[in-house]
Amino acid sequence: MKFHRAIATVTGLLMTTALTVAATAPAQAGQHRFREYVALGDSYTSAPFVPIPDLLSLGCARSFSNYPKLVAAAFGVHRFTDVSCGGADTTNMLNPQSTILGTARPQFDALTPRTDLVTLGIGGNDFGVFGAVIDKCPELRASDPAGAPCRAHFTVDGVDTLKAKIAQTQTRITTVVQGIKQRSPKATIVLVGYPKIAPEHGTCPDILPFADGDYGYLYAIEQALNAAVANAAAATGATYVDTFGPSTGHDACAPDGQAWIQGKDLNLLRAANYHPRYEGQAGVASLTVKKLTGKPATVSATEQAAWAAKGRELTRSAATSPAVKAANDRVRTSAQR
Repeated sequence: MKFHRAIATVTGLLMTTALTVAATAPAQAGQHRFREYVALGDSYTSAPFVPIPDLLSLGCARSFSNYPKLVAAAFGVHRFTDVSCGGADTTNMLNPQSTILGTARPQFDALTPRTDLVTLGIGGNDFGVFGAVIDKCPELRASDPAGAPCRAHFTVDGVDTLKAKIAQTQTRITTVVQGIKQRSPKATIVLVGYPKIAPEHGTCPDILPFADGDYGYLYAIEQALNAAVANAAAATGATYVDTFGPSTGHDACAPDGQAWIQGKDLNLLRAANYHPRYEGQAGVASLTVKKLTGKPATVSATEQAAWAAKGRELTRSAATSPAVKAANDRVRTSAQR
């Protein structure tokens, strides 16, 4: 397909998906309206491979179905800017980020004095914590399947090195929020936590190939990371959205249709491995809107069923899109090199 024809196809898909997202967003947020919303964050915000992908977002792998798009639709914002980028950490708020398809500008460049809502999902990539867990823990499973070899690996002289790094991340997130306040003093600032990857009890090695004891370790690392985000919010007067607690029963081990998180296998029509599926993005969006409108942070069975149905529909749409297929073929080719 010629490049200009591919772009035309993508543009049509994006317009259709934007309308779909608006139609299936969480319930309209009453009088809690925002006019200028900026979304900042990493891949848990940008939502790589969640259909339908924004093929024009360079290497940031943003989705037109990520939680910022759903939040923006729910509030009917006048101006919306999503600069979230896969692989981002707190340093990319002020510094450019190199991606496989070019350089993304500092995310803070999107902020203005008129911005009145900012969501921030960041911290997991700082000091390489998230990458270290998902790279090393499955690799170590064979050495002690019933034990906790990953926890042992990251514990040096009795000190959990990953949790020590997370403590430093809290300071970084606090500084980021202060920077947002300087640039957008009128903004409501929302720090969005990370949903559960592993269950509190039980294992599913075919989906999460961790040693039995390292499920608890992954759970504890996520707890520490979310505590760091929550503490940074408390220290700066920002709003914290807890997605960890409300995602109970929706971890990667949950049945299909209930799980918010993709397991170890990358699915180019659903989600990146160890990342939220559409259901997870919709869940985070719903919890964010509920937090901002004073509603209980709960997830109903009806909501979950609707998100699962929408996720399946979006996957079918992506599977029949020539433009998305071409993009995914390029991803497969790159992965094989």
